Amino acid sequence: MSTSLYAELWEIINTQQQFIALLVYQLSSIYANTKAPRPTDIADLDYQKMTVDELPKVVEMEKLDYKKLLQEHLHQTGKPLKPVQRRASSPTLPSTIHCPRCQAPSDYLYLNNGKSDNDQYLCKVCANLFNDKNRYAKEVCFQCPHCEKNLAKIKDRKGFDIYKCLRKDCPYYTKRLKGLSKKELKQFKKHKSLFKMHYIYRNFDFTLSDLEANPDFKTKVHLNKIHSSPYVLGLILTYHVNYGLSAEKTAVLMFDVHQLKISGQTIRNYARSVAHRVQAFTDHYPYELSDQFCGDETYIRVQGKWHYIYFFFDAEKKIILSHRYNRHRDTETAIKAIHDVVRRFKQLPDALQLIVDGNPIYKLAQAFYAQNGIDFEVIQVIGLTNADPVSRAYRPLKQIIERLNRTFKGNYKPLGGFHSGAGPLAHVTLFTTYFNFLRPHAKLEKNVPVLLPELNECPDMPQKWIKLLQLSEDFIKGHQAS
Repeated sequence: MSTSLYAELWEIINTQQQFIALLVYQLSSIYANTKAPRPTDIADLDYQKMTVDELPKVVEMEKLDYKKLLQEHLHQTGKPLKPVQRRASSPTLPSTIHCPRCQAPSDYLYLNNGKSDNDQYLCKVCANLFNDKNRYAKEVCFQCPHCEKNLAKIKDRKGFDIYKCLRKDCPYYTKRLKGLSKKELKQFKKHKSLFKMHYIYRNFDFTLSDLEANPDFKTKVHLNKIHSSPYVLGLILTYHVNYGLSAEKTAVLMFDVHQLKISGQTIRNYARSVAHRVQAFTDHYPYELSDQFCGDETYIRVQGKWHYIYFFFDAEKKIILSHRYNRHRDTETAIKAIHDVVRRFKQLPDALQLIVDGNPIYKLAQAFYAQNGIDFEVIQVIGLTNADPVSRAYRPLKQIIERLNRTFKGNYKPLGGFHSGAGPLAHVTLFTTYFNFLRPHAKLEKNVPVLLPELNECPDMPQKWIKLLQLSEDFIKGHQAS
């Protein structure tokens, strides 16, 4: 066999190995995104339960007027305070920069180290040292409530910044250190990150008013312009939402049973338009609530990846109060989901309790509301066994929200996922509307959670959907008029 033939075979083998490696990588990626997310077994982790510290002391920077300071300097010394005299080789300061403390213009600012790339300035009028990139952070500073020293910003997180007291002579730190056992102290010397020893404060970068707006989604079809009759639309919603059939199966059923030819994409467009119409009615209906609320997240597949739906549920009345969607399990979405619960009360109950799992985002959400003067208790049921008194007492409520998750998954799984963020928003809105107003519940003696007299007059489910659309339209018009 010639040398050239050996070389050709060797090249072919190398090419095949590269193709095999690429296929293995693609298959492993597909497999990882196809399986449902597996939560880490909490029992296998050596961790401390998350605790939220009390609020810090907030100290605002004293505001001064550079014009008055210049007059005081002239009165005391008899000489005016001249602007900074710069050398010809010195960099020029932008005219937009001013002192955050006394508002002195750039003419009275030193470039502190003489270098143009440092952005650190010293005010000649009030002697304030600041950095232009974070000068607003100096207008308000946070102090540790235990040692009254300034907190240091250590991390940026999505939705909030983390401040920490770094002093080891702080009473908070010394008390925590003395509270460690010999075994814990030995472990602390090796793995300090496993222990929370310093005071920590989280400063959120959004306010309660930012939570008012609900997510919206665009619709391609307006219901007043569709070619199908209202009853046909009600049939489509009954098959697609109530029975959880995919758009394609609903289209086949409409043709096989009713001899109506409608495409799967048209059904998806109809569903999205109906969800857009009933969203305000479902989210803002004045529900009669109990005092038992539980929350949890479940997953949903969007563009081949797992995203999350946050449910909050009235366990006694069987009413879904929140159905927030996000691609991540983050604190901001948990705060918005809880906001869907607390905004329904004109005055919060004295002992409002929210039953959730061990995810720390709910404790952070509780801290956010505490900063805004809204107090409630977050009870975390951790794991699958009743290993502590809290789990034994509140496990039934946790199981109720788990059953809601299973009901939602049973309704969602035949759809196989979504191709855009608007799809899950529309689907979960329709599911919540169906669950609250149209789905009988065994625990409620086969009644629906929210009884609407107008729906009792309808002889079948398609007409109930149409009547619900009319009620939603009247609800929107009533709010617009007020």
